[in-house]
Amino acid sequence: MARARWPKAGSTRSTGRAPRQKYEAAQALDSDRGEARAGLARVGLAALVRAGGELEAGRLDEARRWLALAAELQVPRTQRDAVAQRLELAERARIDRVAVSRQARAALAAGDPEQAVPLYAQWLVVAPEDAEALEGREDALSLLLERVPPALRDGDLAGAARWLAMARRYDPGHVGLPEQQSAYAQALARQVRRAEAALRRGRLAEAADRFLALREVEPGDAGVLEGARRTAFALAAQARQLAADFRFDAAGHALEQARLLAPQAPAIEEAARDVARARAAESRLHPPVRPTHASRAALRRNLDAFAEALDRGDWIEPPGASAYDRLRAAQALAPQDPEVHAAARRMQRAAASCVEENLRGNRLHAAQDCHDAWRALAPSDPALAGAGQRLAQRWLAVGEERLRAGELDAVAGALAAARRLDPAAQGLDELAGRLQRARAGSR
Repeated sequence: MARARWPKAGSTRSTGRAPRQKYEAAQALDSDRGEARAGLARVGLAALVRAGGELEAGRLDEARRWLALAAELQVPRTQRDAVAQRLELAERARIDRVAVSRQARAALAAGDPEQAVPLYAQWLVVAPEDAEALEGREDALSLLLERVPPALRDGDLAGAARWLAMARRYDPGHVGLPEQQSAYAQALARQVRRAEAALRRGRLAEAADRFLALREVEPGDAGVLEGARRTAFALAAQARQLAADFRFDAAGHALEQARLLAPQAPAIEEAARDVARARAAESRLHPPVRPTHASRAALRRNLDAFAEALDRGDWIEPPGASAYDRLRAAQALAPQDPEVHAAARRMQRAAASCVEENLRGNRLHAAQDCHDAWRALAPSDPALAGAGQRLAQRWLAVGEERLRAGELDAVAGALAAARRLDPAAQGLDELAGRLQRARAGSR
């Protein structure tokens, strides 16, 4: 086997990866092949020799990397110890103990633990048994951890997380760590619950901001990731509603937030395509007709028809004669007309009252019709989401009842209604899973 060729001294382009990978590949193909094992051992010994050469040249970082490679390639420790000890002495020699100790004491006296802790760590590299250095590091870490409780009270999870990580790095066994880590975990859970509460109440912008901030601090936390995902789906649904009302700037903003929360989710891109199609359809429409004598007459007819449909309770049905369709026709004719604005406010108030009245009477289909009209008219009304969430919970209760009765199609219908009203509804996924298991068991 050809001998490994090493880069010239001082080069940082390689650390012996190429020959090492070749030998490891050969060994993987034939674990009993002695030539591959011997070649790998020669690579390790050559790395150890190279570490010594870099050390003599004063390139300590390079020496450390080559020594690490020798250890990884299982060069016996007895052969590595001499180089390792020389490297440790050389690294210590670069630390000015007097200067470092003076700086550490000054930082601690100034109440700056973030500067003091690494300085005490350097001091301990030179003098690992120095009682003053050990005591100083302990005091600095305690001072650092004292910052955690006020940070948690102020909602500064990022600061608390940074200080806890620093304490763990320099002394994972510090006596104050367990208590502060527990307090941090509880604070994180509270922040997640607040974000979830904002999501349930339909405050999607607030929920998005909260989950984005939490993900910056704890990117791997399961609760944070799940909450971010459900908020993204709710924002995608909101974008569709806004686009249906031709509010494309607001729809685009909702989609931007959704992508930040769940950049890889196919549902977000599907919503984006729906918004793009709605925008394209709007661009093909003719501009509103300028007010003329004829258009004023048409406006009056539509406003009168709107009032009649509203009194009948024809919110969105029948098509073309519903209160919503008559109002949209009036808005197209004179979007700035005071009477048109008054009609829109009247319908919004009436739709909200209709939802509440039918919820009290448990007339869910009627409440749903009123809610649909309300959402079509004012998709960003803050009260809309709360009403939708209450109605969704009623549908889920109906689904539970129908599931116990074995009426699986009715359960599916109730689930669909709840999901359309509140994609993040609590209990939605659980009921869907139970329906799936019931259907599987009935086959």
